[in-house]
Amino acid sequence: MPASTAPHAPPQAPAQTAPPEGPPAQDAPEGRRRGADTRALTQVLFAQLKELDPGTPEHSRVRGALIEANLPLVRYAAARFRSRNEPMEDVIQVGTIGLINAIDRFDPDRGVQFPTFAMPTVVGEIKRYFRDNVRTVHVPRRLHELWVQVNSATEDLTTSFGRTPTTAEIAERLRITEDEVLSCIEAGRSYHATSLEAAQEGDGLPGLLDRLGYEDPALDGVEHRDLVRHLLVQLPEREQRILLLRYYSNLTQSQISAELGVSQMHVSRLLARSFARLRSANRIEA
Repeated sequence: MPASTAPHAPPQAPAQTAPPEGPPAQDAPEGRRRGADTRALTQVLFAQLKELDPGTPEHSRVRGALIEANLPLVRYAAARFRSRNEPMEDVIQVGTIGLINAIDRFDPDRGVQFPTFAMPTVVGEIKRYFRDNVRTVHVPRRLHELWVQVNSATEDLTTSFGRTPTTAEIAERLRITEDEVLSCIEAGRSYHATSLEAAQEGDGLPGLLDRLGYEDPALDGVEHRDLVRHLLVQLPEREQRILLLRYYSNLTQSQISAELGVSQMHVSRLLARSFARLRSANRIEA
């Protein structure tokens, strides 16, 4: 008895006196051991599965053991999608479907490790789930559940009437309001986002992006008007007034000279001097 217990005594002592940095160093070898054990068990189970006839209880038992043994692989793959804001239980469930498909298709005689073969299938199944089933816009759970009922009722009524049912008929069937039916229909559209550049089906019109708004020609002058306003305040008050009378009130030089009581030649010289100052102050043109 002492001989059998002696080998187990030394590993326990370091575990109690190990420094804080000790446990992480031990976790990695332990994880590698578990991985090696899982791979070895998987190889043994696949060898057994190959000798069994599909559909038999023993085949189902070994197949179930393979699924159970490789669930950590599914959890590892599902963790990559943790940021997608979907319940992790749903993602693991979908990944398990991929694992089952990989088990059914795996051939151990090809010399490929099962995790290497299964990982693309598991990840692909999860990505397909996000592509086909996850909404691009999150909706409340109650509305999602009600949408399933509205969709089912619509199919049943379409079969019964031979036509698409009205909103009132769906509401009467489910004993809800028409507004709730319309909200469910709107929620159903959130499964897939339509590209703004996609052409509209049936009407032959260009994409929504091409029909939203228009190019306002006045926008081209916004930047220039702001620049002119900034430069005008740098001129003397009299030159500012002359420019405003000339280009905002559309007065001629002779009309400006009569307005200010100066000669037309003087107005012309002031305009020329103002233009020179504006051009020298315009750093963009410089």
